Amino acid sequence: MTLDRADALAMDAADPLAGFRDRFAIPQGCIYLDGNSLGPRPAAALDRAAQVVGVEWGEDLIKSWNTAGWFELPTRLGDKLAPLIGAGAGEVVVTDSTGINLFKAMAAAVAMRPDRDTIILEGSNFPTNNYMAQGLAALNGGRLQVKLLEKDEIAGAIDARTAVIAVTHVHYKTGHIHDMPGLTARAHEAGALAIWDLCHSAGAMPVDLNGAGADFAVGCTYKYLNGGPGSPAFLFAARRHHGQAIQPLTGWWGHAEPFAFQPTYAPAGDIRQFLTGTQPIVSLSLAELGLDIARAADIDEVRKKSMALTDLFIRLVEQRCPGAFGVASPRDGAERGSQVSLTHPEGYAIMRALIARGVIGDFRAPDIIRFGFAPLYVRYIDVWDAVAALADIMTSATWRRPEYQVREAVT
Repeated sequence: MTLDRADALAMDAADPLAGFRDRFAIPQGCIYLDGNSLGPRPAAALDRAAQVVGVEWGEDLIKSWNTAGWFELPTRLGDKLAPLIGAGAGEVVVTDSTGINLFKAMAAAVAMRPDRDTIILEGSNFPTNNYMAQGLAALNGGRLQVKLLEKDEIAGAIDARTAVIAVTHVHYKTGHIHDMPGLTARAHEAGALAIWDLCHSAGAMPVDLNGAGADFAVGCTYKYLNGGPGSPAFLFAARRHHGQAIQPLTGWWGHAEPFAFQPTYAPAGDIRQFLTGTQPIVSLSLAELGLDIARAADIDEVRKKSMALTDLFIRLVEQRCPGAFGVASPRDGAERGSQVSLTHPEGYAIMRALIARGVIGDFRAPDIIRFGFAPLYVRYIDVWDAVAALADIMTSATWRRPEYQVREAVT
């Protein structure tokens, strides 16, 4: 079926999620397709920042640990986030970075399986996960081994030596989705534990950690949850592991009685044990705004629109740019996260040229240009206009200009 621009506008007019776009500050003339890397600012963030910095910190000072509820922010935000990922109250904290939280979860899992020596990850996924596993193995003096496998190899490699699998639900480059219930069940059948990284799925699609039987999960809040650059990540620990899973970064916020100031560590018996040090209150306060927006949306409608946007994008690219790009993402929308990754040997320069036209995506080496389709603010007309800009860049070879060949520090 051939679509024209009027069809895209009609799809936007019928979109049940259309009103959510007004909750974000999208710059005029910008088509923002990079929410899978950094979500845009919630419109209310400036006022919230002024309240936190100007009043809670500026006027109330240290009293705000109590009067503004600063001390409870990690667990209160965790309870807000929990329904978005299929967790229960008291099973999630918002704290630290994804990598640090993954280290905590992997260390706790390995300690719960002392007779096993293998951690399995997907080798091609975001490298921090692999690095953290390698660092944990090094700290264990060679007792642990890290296996880096690919999607179809993981299930078959889980055996009696496997302590834990740590798999990202949606692959950061291709967007392919792993079978969370199936892989978790396979791990449990072998006596292993399962950790899930939700960085590219939380807020963009339904997730059911408890339904899948997951043991631990981590994820960030600055992508589809729109918490701001470097906003704190989250960590899930299934309630059945509370009091047994002890993470090694045993700071005072994870103590059973942090204000007793005891010289010896005694872990909290609940999710608070996964906290470590004093929390970044300004970042936590701003992250709450994105969580509130995500909670207000129907996640099934979000997923439905996500698949429609990405299907439309692939179809239009192949119509307007025939033969120019490979498609690294799964063709079946049910197997694809809320992104589309195209391949081209000159992908970096092409993305630079697109950004200069106001269409913002990103590049991942060696040849992938990524486009994220966050359904709460991306419109069907954005997809149409983005592909029109891409087709013009390819037809005119604008990407060949010298200024687009220079690599910047962040791609």
